Formats: sequence, C-alpha cells, structure tokens
Amino acid sequence: MKLLLDSTRCQGYGLCQEPAPELIDLDEWGYASTRTAEVPPADEEAAAAAVAACPNSALRLVK
Repeated sequence: MKLLLDSTRCQGYGLCQEPAPELIDLDEWGYASTRTAEVPPADEEAAAAAVAACPNSALRLVK
C-alpha cells in the first residue's frame, strides 16, 4: 500500500497526523508531508484512519 498526498488540497488542519504520526509529519504551519509513500502492513489501519480524517481528501491510500 502507498499513502499519497496531494499537497495542493492540504489546508493545514493537521488532523491526519493524529491517527498516523509514524507516517505523517506536519510543518510549522500544520501542512502534511508523508515520511514515506510505502505503508508497512502493520500501519495500514492507521493510514486508512489518516485518510478518513482529512476533510479535504488530500490523502489517499492505493495498492
């Protein structure tokens, strides 16, 4: 699985980091960046929760 971020859609809410702090970093303004696009199997549930938490659909999880 890969976690993809569309940075043009990110509004800096930071909600995505709460369920997946091991996968997502926030800059000083709260905008997301992914540490890695590849999601380890043990973190897939957290990645899915991060995608669901994003109000602007800036994140998506793909195979």
